Order: sequence, then C-alpha cells, then structure tokens
Amino acid sequence: MPSFTEARGLILDRVAPLGIERVGILEAAGRILAENLEAPWEMPLCDNSAMDGFAVRAADCTTIPVSLKVAGYIPAGGEVSGPVEPGCAIRIMTGAPIPPGCDAVVPVEETEGDGDAVRIVAPVKERQHIRFKGEDVAAGETVIPAGTLIHPPEISMLASFGKALVPVFRRARVAILSTGDELIELGSPPVPGKIINSNTLSLAAAVRQCGAEPIILGIARDDRESHREKLAEGLRADALITSAGVSAGDRDLVRDVLAELGVEQLFWKVDMKPGGPTAFGMYGEKPVFSLPGNPVSTMVTFEIFARPALLRMMGHRNVVRPFVKATLREDAKKKAGKVNFLRVQVTQRNGRLEASTAGDQHTGILRTMVRSNGLVLLPLEASVVPAGTEVDLMILRDDATMLEN
Repeated sequence: MPSFTEARGLILDRVAPLGIERVGILEAAGRILAENLEAPWEMPLCDNSAMDGFAVRAADCTTIPVSLKVAGYIPAGGEVSGPVEPGCAIRIMTGAPIPPGCDAVVPVEETEGDGDAVRIVAPVKERQHIRFKGEDVAAGETVIPAGTLIHPPEISMLASFGKALVPVFRRARVAILSTGDELIELGSPPVPGKIINSNTLSLAAAVRQCGAEPIILGIARDDRESHREKLAEGLRADALITSAGVSAGDRDLVRDVLAELGVEQLFWKVDMKPGGPTAFGMYGEKPVFSLPGNPVSTMVTFEIFARPALLRMMGHRNVVRPFVKATLREDAKKKAGKVNFLRVQVTQRNGRLEASTAGDQHTGILRTMVRSNGLVLLPLEASVVPAGTEVDLMILRDDATMLEN
C-alpha cells in the first residue's frame, strides 16, 4: 500500500500537459503561457518623458536659476518636429518623445513662468526624468517564459506587444460521476435513507476552482449496465473522477467496470486517513481517479491527488500545495500506523500560524470540512500529538480566518 506521497508521485509521473490553444487576451488570465513571449520590438520604442515639464539641454542649466525660451510643445502621443536649439526648452507631457538635442526633463513644479520663457529653479542633471529606448525590454528578449501563470502584469506586457491572441495550455475537461442507488439529485425532496448527490457538485466546484472544465455525468446506479454506460461516457473526457463504489462490497462496481473498459489500475488503497480506499488508473493517457464516497474523504483526496494532476495537465509547474509549519493548539489523537489529515482552522498569532481542530474528525461530519481552512499532517507513528507541537500544515483557503487574532 503506497503512502500518499508515493501515490501522488506515481500519478504525477503519468500525467502530462495537454495541447496548446490560442485564446483572447482576457481569457488568458489565470492560464499557463505555452510559448515564450519574445519582444518583437524595444520598450519603450523611443526616449520619452517620465514627467510633465520641460525638455532641456543640461548644458544650458549649469547655473541656476536660468531662463530658457519655450520653443514648442509636445503632448503625449505627439511627434517631434526637429532639434531643440541651445538656450531653448520644449514643454513636454509624460510619455511624449524627447526631442533631439535635449538630454533632461525638468518637472513643471521645479519651474516658474517667465513670459515666453521658463525659469528653471532647481539643479538639473543630465538624463534625469527620461525613460530611455529599450531600457525596460530589449527587442528579441524573452519577457515571459513558457510555463508562467498569467496574472494582470503579464496581461499588460502581452498587450504592450500587441498579443491579442495568447498561446496557453488547454483547460482539462474533467468528467465527474457519483455512484449509488442511495443518491438523489439536488432539488429532489429529502427521503430517509437517501442522500443528495453533493459530491458531484463539490467536485465540480473544485475542478472549476483549479481552472479546469467540469462535465457532470449524473449518477450511476448500482448495476453494471448503468456503470458501464456512465463510465464509458466519462472516459471520453481528458480525465475522469468518480466518487463511491470503490471499496470491496457487493455493489462497489467502479474498479471492475473500469477494468473491463480498459483502464489500467495503478494502485488501490493509500496509507492515509481519510481517503484510504482511493484508486487510480490510466486509460491510455487519461487519468482516472476513483475517490471514496464519503464527502469529506472525497474532498480531501481530490486535494491530495486529483488537483495536482489536473494542474499539471494544464501546464502548471507548482502543482502541490506546500506544507508550512504551524503550532497545534490542542492535543490530537489518532491510531498509530497510518498518516492522518486533521481538518483544522488556521489563524495567525504574533506572526506564527496556529492550528485548532475544526471539530469532530469522523469522515461523516461534513461541517468540520466547512469550518476548516487547512489540513494538518499527523505522522504515521504517532498516537497522540500534544498541544504546542510544531506540525506540518497544508493551507487550503487563504481567507479571513487567517487574519491575526
């Protein structure tokens, strides 16, 4: 039985980025750039003013104060008409091109009006307040490397170089299937013995949150024909995630039917809690995740196994949530011999992270998943982890509960 790290490593070894598509620049936000952005031209394209003021020759301003004749005006977006003669200045706006002959810009607040002239009242240094051609980006330079997650600054850079269409890795299309005769769909009246199919929706939300496209298949009933029909449909997507039906009971049909459909099972059961009865297989190059049916186990195993794989398929490089150190605020008990993921509420106190249990850790208690924003890793050999122990913490949500208190 693999550890969770071994199981996750096996998964990540088998998945690879999907194909490349070109999307509109706004659609590229949050996606992974698939090709290097190499600058087709320099930025800035020409020397330009960094301030509203006057373009001058520094040699004319060695003695302060000095009055210079105002020989013209260049607005932002304007054009230079010719060189500036000695003893003259040009009124200039931010972003306007520097006229030939000028080698400094004097901000307007360091000047005084003087009829048809301008009086310079502060020392002037050569090259001051000028953005020089190519000082930001040189032509041909790789500005954004492939594999970069596109944020607003990258959008600005792409737009600056005229990239209306952006090459990005394709979004994964993820089929989601829940199994079991006990399930009813959202909107059906509650009935004793029946369970609303919340797993499909929580998985779809998690899939969408990591940038992939969920495809909801509904419910496979507890017979082979229903399983075969739904699973075959799911195998047409880029990835398939099922919940429930993965243990060893008479009605746990998922693994058997997947095998009949040609899915190669790579592991079944992982040395962890919750989520031990998790299976993973490959259908050609498509990953198939068979997660437990308990809602808490479903969400935890998605975070540990499916999310990193989907991110890698969409070109991400950093796919695993890192562990950080936190202090446990109360004793945590578990059975020795298995790694446990403790659902916790994370806060920050005096610059340090602290983790408190989110409540009853039974996998049937959904409320503790709602209350938690992190998972604490309780080690294999421990049966009691005392309060005050420094533990490994995986942060799931960076929300208001992380604020200092």
